[in-house]
Amino acid sequence: MNFEHSAERRMLGDSLNRFIAQHYNLEKRQQSLQSGQGFNSGIWQQLAEMGVIGALFSEADGGYGGGGFDLALVFEAVGRGLLVEPLLGSAVLAGDAIASAGSETQKIELAQIIDGSLIAALAHDEPDSHYELNRVACRAEPQADGWCLDGTKSLVLHGEQAGLLLVSARTAGAIDDSQGISLFLVPRDTPGLEIRGSATLDGGPVAQVRLNQLLVPGSALLGTLHQGHATLERAIGRGVLALCAEALGAMEVAKVATLDYLRTRQQFGRPIGSFQALQHRMAVLLLEIEQARSAVINAASALEADRLDRERALSAAKVSIGRIGTLVAQECIQLHGGIGMTWELPLAHYAKRLVMIDHQLGDEDHHLQRYIALGKQ
Repeated sequence: MNFEHSAERRMLGDSLNRFIAQHYNLEKRQQSLQSGQGFNSGIWQQLAEMGVIGALFSEADGGYGGGGFDLALVFEAVGRGLLVEPLLGSAVLAGDAIASAGSETQKIELAQIIDGSLIAALAHDEPDSHYELNRVACRAEPQADGWCLDGTKSLVLHGEQAGLLLVSARTAGAIDDSQGISLFLVPRDTPGLEIRGSATLDGGPVAQVRLNQLLVPGSALLGTLHQGHATLERAIGRGVLALCAEALGAMEVAKVATLDYLRTRQQFGRPIGSFQALQHRMAVLLLEIEQARSAVINAASALEADRLDRERALSAAKVSIGRIGTLVAQECIQLHGGIGMTWELPLAHYAKRLVMIDHQLGDEDHHLQRYIALGKQ
Protein backbone atom coordinates (compact mmCIF):
# COMPACT_ATOMS: atom_id res chain seq x y z
CA MET A 1 0.00 0.00 0.00
CA ASN A 2 1.30 3.44 -0.94
CA PHE A 3 1.20 5.87 1.99
CA GLU A 4 2.83 8.79 0.17
CA HIS A 5 0.80 12.00 0.07
CA SER A 6 -0.74 13.08 -3.22
CA ALA A 7 0.67 16.12 -5.03
CA GLU A 8 -2.28 18.22 -3.79
CA ARG A 9 -1.68 17.22 -0.19
CA ARG A 10 2.04 17.92 -0.47
CA MET A 11 1.31 21.39 -1.87
CA LEU A 12 -1.07 22.11 1.02
CA GLY A 13 1.43 20.80 3.53
CA ASP A 14 4.27 22.86 2.09
CA SER A 15 2.13 26.00 2.03
CA LEU A 16 0.89 25.49 5.57
CA ASN A 17 4.34 24.76 6.99
CA ARG A 18 5.78 27.78 5.19
CA PHE A 19 2.96 30.01 6.44
CA ILE A 20 3.48 28.87 10.04
CA ALA A 21 7.24 29.39 9.82
CA GLN A 22 6.80 32.92 8.46
CA HIS A 23 3.81 34.17 10.45
CA TYR A 24 3.56 32.14 13.64
CA ASN A 25 6.00 32.03 16.54
CA LEU A 26 5.99 31.44 20.29
CA GLU A 27 5.52 35.12 21.09
CA LYS A 28 2.45 35.39 18.86
CA ARG A 29 1.07 32.17 20.33
CA GLN A 30 1.38 33.48 23.87
CA GLN A 31 -0.25 36.77 22.90
CA SER A 32 -3.17 34.83 21.41
CA LEU A 33 -3.60 32.68 24.52
CA GLN A 34 -3.53 35.70 26.81
CA SER A 35 -6.06 37.62 24.76
CA GLY A 36 -9.74 37.42 25.57
CA GLN A 37 -10.37 35.52 22.34
CA GLY A 38 -7.89 32.72 23.03
CA PHE A 39 -6.64 32.61 19.44
CA ASN A 40 -5.58 34.96 16.64
CA SER A 41 -8.58 35.83 14.45
CA GLY A 42 -6.31 37.11 11.67
CA ILE A 43 -4.42 33.81 11.53
CA TRP A 44 -7.73 31.94 11.65
CA GLN A 45 -9.06 33.79 8.62
CA GLN A 46 -5.83 33.24 6.72
CA LEU A 47 -6.01 29.51 7.44
CA ALA A 48 -9.55 29.50 6.06
CA GLU A 49 -8.50 31.41 2.94
CA MET A 50 -5.63 28.97 2.37
CA GLY A 51 -8.12 26.11 2.38
CA VAL A 52 -6.80 24.51 5.55
CA ILE A 53 -10.26 24.20 7.13
CA GLY A 54 -11.74 23.00 3.84
CA ALA A 55 -9.14 20.23 3.68
CA LEU A 56 -10.81 18.65 6.72
CA PHE A 57 -14.17 18.25 4.95
CA SER A 58 -15.27 16.17 1.98
CA GLU A 59 -16.31 17.69 -1.35
CA ALA A 60 -19.92 16.75 -0.61
CA ASP A 61 -19.78 18.95 2.49
CA GLY A 62 -18.14 21.92 0.79
CA GLY A 63 -14.48 21.00 1.34
CA TYR A 64 -11.98 19.17 -0.79
CA GLY A 65 -10.49 16.47 1.41
CA GLY A 66 -11.78 15.00 4.63
CA GLY A 67 -9.77 11.78 4.49
CA GLY A 68 -7.55 10.37 7.19
CA PHE A 69 -4.35 11.52 5.54
CA ASP A 70 -5.78 15.01 5.04
CA LEU A 71 -6.34 15.26 8.79
CA ALA A 72 -2.91 13.82 9.54
CA LEU A 73 -1.13 16.26 7.21
CA VAL A 74 -2.90 19.36 8.56
CA PHE A 75 -2.53 18.47 12.22
CA GLU A 76 1.10 17.44 11.96
CA ALA A 77 1.72 21.00 10.76
CA VAL A 78 -0.46 22.28 13.63
CA GLY A 79 1.76 20.36 16.04
CA ARG A 80 4.93 21.74 14.52
CA GLY A 81 3.69 25.29 14.98
CA LEU A 82 1.81 24.80 18.27
CA LEU A 83 -1.22 26.49 16.73
CA VAL A 84 -4.02 27.37 19.14
CA GLU A 85 -6.65 28.16 16.51
CA PRO A 86 -9.89 26.09 16.84
CA LEU A 87 -9.32 23.56 14.07
CA LEU A 88 -9.86 20.54 16.33
CA GLY A 89 -12.99 21.65 18.16
CA SER A 90 -14.75 23.50 15.36
CA ALA A 91 -13.79 21.72 12.13
CA VAL A 92 -13.09 18.17 13.31
CA LEU A 93 -15.33 17.45 16.33
CA ALA A 94 -18.40 19.65 15.86
CA GLY A 95 -17.97 20.04 12.10
CA ASP A 96 -17.77 16.33 11.36
CA ALA A 97 -20.80 15.55 13.51
CA ILE A 98 -22.86 18.12 11.62
CA ALA A 99 -21.55 16.84 8.29
CA SER A 100 -22.29 13.19 9.05
CA ALA A 101 -25.67 13.49 10.79
CA GLY A 102 -27.11 16.92 10.02
CA SER A 103 -30.12 17.67 7.86
CA GLU A 104 -29.72 19.74 4.72
CA THR A 105 -30.82 22.81 6.66
CA GLN A 106 -28.35 22.12 9.47
CA LYS A 107 -25.52 21.52 7.02
CA ILE A 108 -25.83 25.11 5.84
CA GLU A 109 -23.74 25.94 8.92
CA LEU A 110 -20.81 24.03 7.39
CA ALA A 111 -20.11 26.79 4.87
CA GLN A 112 -19.56 29.26 7.70
CA ILE A 113 -17.39 26.79 9.61
CA ILE A 114 -15.24 26.22 6.53
CA ASP A 115 -14.84 29.93 5.75
CA GLY A 116 -13.94 30.64 9.38
CA SER A 117 -16.84 32.98 10.11
CA LEU A 118 -18.47 30.54 12.56
CA ILE A 119 -16.74 28.64 15.36
CA ALA A 120 -18.55 25.54 16.57
CA ALA A 121 -17.77 23.52 19.68
CA LEU A 122 -18.64 20.01 20.85
CA ALA A 123 -20.03 20.02 24.39
CA HIS A 124 -19.96 16.35 25.36
CA ASP A 125 -17.54 15.70 28.24
CA GLU A 126 -19.01 15.94 31.73
CA PRO A 127 -17.32 16.30 35.14
CA ASP A 128 -17.78 12.59 36.00
CA SER A 129 -17.56 11.02 32.54
CA HIS A 130 -13.93 9.81 32.87
CA TYR A 131 -13.52 9.70 29.07
CA GLU A 132 -16.43 7.25 28.70
CA LEU A 133 -18.22 8.21 25.51
CA ASN A 134 -21.57 6.72 26.54
CA ARG A 135 -21.70 8.30 30.03
CA VAL A 136 -24.10 11.24 29.64
CA ALA A 137 -26.00 12.69 32.59
CA CYS A 138 -27.21 15.86 30.90
CA ARG A 139 -30.93 15.41 30.20
CA ALA A 140 -33.16 16.50 27.35
CA GLU A 141 -36.89 16.36 28.08
CA PRO A 142 -39.46 16.70 25.30
CA GLN A 143 -41.64 19.81 25.29
CA ALA A 144 -44.66 20.72 23.23
CA ASP A 145 -42.56 22.57 20.66
CA GLY A 146 -39.04 21.26 21.28
CA TRP A 147 -36.70 20.16 24.05
CA CYS A 148 -35.60 21.30 27.51
CA LEU A 149 -31.91 20.67 28.21
CA ASP A 150 -30.46 20.60 31.71
CA GLY A 151 -26.94 19.63 32.81
CA THR A 152 -23.28 20.58 32.85
CA LYS A 153 -20.53 20.05 30.27
CA SER A 154 -16.83 20.45 30.98
CA LEU A 155 -13.59 21.02 29.04
CA VAL A 156 -15.40 22.30 25.95
CA LEU A 157 -12.70 23.32 23.46
CA HIS A 158 -13.09 27.02 22.58
CA GLY A 159 -16.50 26.91 24.23
CA GLU A 160 -16.32 30.56 25.25
CA GLN A 161 -15.46 31.64 21.70
CA ALA A 162 -18.00 29.42 19.91
CA GLY A 163 -21.08 30.80 18.21
CA LEU A 164 -22.68 27.36 18.00
CA LEU A 165 -22.56 24.45 20.47
CA LEU A 166 -23.24 20.82 19.66
CA VAL A 167 -24.57 19.37 22.93
CA SER A 168 -25.04 15.71 23.80
CA ALA A 169 -27.93 14.88 26.12
CA ARG A 170 -29.70 11.79 27.36
CA THR A 171 -33.19 11.30 25.96
CA ALA A 172 -33.64 7.68 27.08
CA GLY A 173 -31.95 4.93 29.05
CA ALA A 174 -29.59 4.85 32.02
CA ILE A 175 -26.69 7.26 32.52
CA ASP A 176 -24.12 4.94 30.91
CA ASP A 177 -26.17 3.41 28.08
CA SER A 178 -24.87 3.90 24.56
CA GLN A 179 -28.46 3.99 23.32
CA GLY A 180 -30.55 6.99 24.28
CA ILE A 181 -28.00 9.74 23.55
CA SER A 182 -29.18 12.58 21.29
CA LEU A 183 -27.39 15.60 19.87
CA PHE A 184 -28.65 19.17 19.76
CA LEU A 185 -27.41 22.34 18.04
CA VAL A 186 -27.51 25.26 20.48
CA PRO A 187 -26.70 28.84 19.36
CA ARG A 188 -24.53 30.85 21.72
CA ASP A 189 -27.26 33.41 22.46
CA THR A 190 -29.84 30.85 23.65
CA PRO A 191 -31.37 31.89 27.03
CA GLY A 192 -30.31 29.61 29.88
CA LEU A 193 -26.82 28.96 28.48
CA GLU A 194 -23.95 29.81 30.85
CA ILE A 195 -20.34 29.54 29.68
CA ARG A 196 -17.30 30.01 31.92
CA GLY A 197 -13.87 29.92 30.30
CA SER A 198 -10.61 28.62 31.73
CA ALA A 199 -7.22 27.37 30.53
CA THR A 200 -5.64 23.92 30.35
CA LEU A 201 -2.11 22.92 31.39
CA ASP A 202 -0.70 24.15 28.09
CA GLY A 203 -2.76 27.35 28.09
CA GLY A 204 -5.42 26.21 25.64
CA PRO A 205 -8.90 27.73 26.04
CA VAL A 206 -11.65 25.45 27.36
CA ALA A 207 -14.95 26.17 29.08
CA GLN A 208 -17.53 24.77 31.43
CA VAL A 209 -21.01 24.97 29.97
CA ARG A 210 -24.13 25.00 32.12
CA LEU A 211 -27.52 24.33 30.55
CA ASN A 212 -30.17 25.76 32.85
CA GLN A 213 -33.56 24.44 31.70
CA LEU A 214 -32.52 25.57 28.24
CA LEU A 215 -35.26 25.45 25.61
CA VAL A 216 -34.49 24.59 21.98
CA PRO A 217 -36.88 23.93 19.08
CA GLY A 218 -37.44 20.49 17.61
CA SER A 219 -35.27 21.48 14.64
CA ALA A 220 -32.24 21.61 16.98
CA LEU A 221 -32.08 17.79 17.08
CA LEU A 222 -29.11 16.58 15.03
CA GLY A 223 -29.57 13.18 13.44
CA THR A 224 -31.87 10.45 14.71
CA LEU A 225 -33.37 10.61 18.20
CA HIS A 226 -31.54 8.37 20.73
CA GLN A 227 -28.88 7.46 18.14
CA GLY A 228 -26.20 10.09 18.76
CA HIS A 229 -23.58 7.66 20.07
CA ALA A 230 -22.41 6.53 16.62
CA THR A 231 -22.10 10.15 15.46
CA LEU A 232 -20.06 11.02 18.55
CA GLU A 233 -17.84 7.98 18.13
CA ARG A 234 -17.07 8.89 14.52
CA ALA A 235 -16.35 12.56 15.27
CA ILE A 236 -14.25 11.86 18.35
CA GLY A 237 -12.36 9.15 16.45
CA ARG A 238 -11.35 11.74 13.88
CA GLY A 239 -10.37 14.00 16.76
CA VAL A 240 -8.14 11.25 18.15
CA LEU A 241 -6.36 10.95 14.80
CA ALA A 242 -5.92 14.73 14.66
CA LEU A 243 -4.39 14.79 18.15
CA CYS A 244 -2.04 11.90 17.33
CA ALA A 245 -0.82 13.69 14.21
CA GLU A 246 -0.45 16.94 16.15
CA ALA A 247 1.66 15.15 18.75
CA LEU A 248 3.84 13.70 15.99
CA GLY A 249 4.51 17.21 14.65
CA ALA A 250 5.41 18.45 18.14
CA MET A 251 7.73 15.46 18.66
CA GLU A 252 9.57 16.23 15.44
CA VAL A 253 10.25 19.82 16.53
CA ALA A 254 11.39 18.69 19.98
CA LYS A 255 13.66 16.09 18.38
CA VAL A 256 15.32 18.57 16.02
CA ALA A 257 15.81 21.12 18.81
CA THR A 258 17.38 18.50 21.07
CA LEU A 259 19.71 17.18 18.36
CA ASP A 260 20.84 20.73 17.64
CA TYR A 261 21.49 21.34 21.34
CA LEU A 262 23.51 18.13 21.69
CA ARG A 263 25.66 19.15 18.73
CA THR A 264 26.37 22.68 19.98
CA ARG A 265 26.44 22.49 23.80
CA GLN A 266 30.07 22.13 24.91
CA GLN A 267 31.22 20.27 28.02
CA PHE A 268 34.82 19.31 28.81
CA GLY A 269 35.88 20.86 25.52
CA ARG A 270 33.60 18.77 23.28
CA PRO A 271 29.92 18.67 22.21
CA ILE A 272 27.80 16.74 24.71
CA GLY A 273 26.30 14.83 21.78
CA SER A 274 29.63 12.99 21.49
CA PHE A 275 29.06 11.28 24.84
CA GLN A 276 27.89 7.72 24.27
CA ALA A 277 25.32 7.69 27.07
CA LEU A 278 23.48 10.66 25.53
CA GLN A 279 23.78 9.15 22.05
CA HIS A 280 22.06 6.00 23.28
CA ARG A 281 19.21 7.96 24.84
CA MET A 282 18.73 9.98 21.68
CA ALA A 283 18.80 6.85 19.50
CA VAL A 284 15.99 5.32 21.57
CA LEU A 285 14.02 8.55 21.18
CA LEU A 286 14.43 8.55 17.39
CA LEU A 287 13.19 4.96 17.16
CA GLU A 288 10.18 5.72 19.35
CA ILE A 289 9.20 8.72 17.22
CA GLU A 290 9.27 6.53 14.11
CA GLN A 291 7.01 4.09 15.95
CA ALA A 292 4.64 6.99 16.64
CA ARG A 293 4.67 7.92 12.95
CA SER A 294 3.75 4.35 12.00
CA ALA A 295 0.84 4.43 14.47
CA VAL A 296 -0.47 7.67 12.93
CA ILE A 297 -0.19 6.26 9.40
CA ASN A 298 -2.02 3.10 10.46
CA ALA A 299 -4.81 5.11 12.11
CA ALA A 300 -5.15 7.43 9.10
CA SER A 301 -5.41 4.48 6.70
CA ALA A 302 -8.07 2.81 8.86
CA LEU A 303 -10.29 5.88 9.26
CA GLU A 304 -12.77 4.72 6.62
CA ALA A 305 -12.57 1.02 7.54
CA ASP A 306 -15.33 -0.88 9.35
CA ARG A 307 -16.04 0.24 12.91
CA LEU A 308 -13.98 -2.33 14.85
CA ASP A 309 -10.87 -1.99 12.68
CA ARG A 310 -11.15 1.80 12.74
CA GLU A 311 -11.66 2.15 16.48
CA ARG A 312 -8.93 -0.36 17.35
CA ALA A 313 -6.43 1.45 15.10
CA LEU A 314 -7.36 4.80 16.64
CA SER A 315 -7.09 3.56 20.22
CA ALA A 316 -3.80 1.81 19.43
CA ALA A 317 -2.42 5.05 18.02
CA LYS A 318 -3.56 7.04 21.07
CA VAL A 319 -1.88 4.52 23.39
CA SER A 320 1.40 4.81 21.46
CA ILE A 321 1.20 8.60 21.28
CA GLY A 322 0.46 8.89 24.99
CA ARG A 323 3.46 6.81 25.98
CA ILE A 324 5.88 8.15 23.38
CA GLY A 325 4.77 11.76 23.77
CA THR A 326 5.44 11.64 27.50
CA LEU A 327 8.82 10.02 26.87
CA VAL A 328 9.79 12.66 24.30
CA ALA A 329 8.73 15.47 26.62
CA GLN A 330 10.74 14.06 29.53
CA GLU A 331 13.87 13.10 27.60
CA CYS A 332 14.13 16.29 25.58
CA ILE A 333 13.80 18.40 28.74
CA GLN A 334 16.42 16.29 30.55
CA LEU A 335 18.85 16.30 27.63
CA HIS A 336 18.64 20.10 27.59
CA GLY A 337 19.35 20.28 31.30
CA GLY A 338 18.04 23.21 33.36
CA ILE A 339 17.51 25.43 30.33
CA GLY A 340 14.86 22.99 29.10
CA MET A 341 12.47 24.17 31.82
CA THR A 342 12.70 27.87 31.04
CA TRP A 343 9.61 29.68 29.75
CA GLU A 344 11.55 31.45 27.01
CA LEU A 345 12.67 28.20 25.37
CA PRO A 346 10.01 26.85 22.95
CA LEU A 347 10.82 23.27 24.00
CA ALA A 348 9.04 23.66 27.35
CA HIS A 349 5.82 24.62 25.55
CA TYR A 350 6.09 21.63 23.20
CA ALA A 351 6.59 19.36 26.21
CA LYS A 352 3.47 20.76 27.89
CA ARG A 353 1.45 20.28 24.74
CA LEU A 354 2.58 16.65 24.41
CA VAL A 355 1.54 15.94 27.98
CA MET A 356 -1.81 17.67 27.42
CA ILE A 357 -2.53 15.69 24.24
CA ASP A 358 -2.30 12.46 26.24
CA HIS A 359 -5.22 13.66 28.38
CA GLN A 360 -7.47 14.86 25.56
CA LEU A 361 -10.17 12.54 24.20
CA GLY A 362 -8.97 9.69 26.41
CA ASP A 363 -5.55 9.08 27.94
CA GLU A 364 -3.19 6.16 27.42
CA ASP A 365 -4.79 3.96 30.10
CA HIS A 366 -8.32 4.60 28.83
CA HIS A 367 -7.46 3.71 25.23
CA LEU A 368 -5.50 0.62 26.27
CA GLN A 369 -8.55 -0.71 28.08
CA ARG A 370 -10.73 0.27 25.13
CA TYR A 371 -8.43 -1.50 22.68
CA ILE A 372 -8.65 -4.68 24.76
CA ALA A 373 -12.44 -4.43 25.04
CA LEU A 374 -12.84 -3.88 21.27
CA GLY A 375 -10.76 -7.01 20.64
CA LYS A 376 -13.35 -9.07 22.51
CA GLN A 377 -16.27 -7.87 20.36
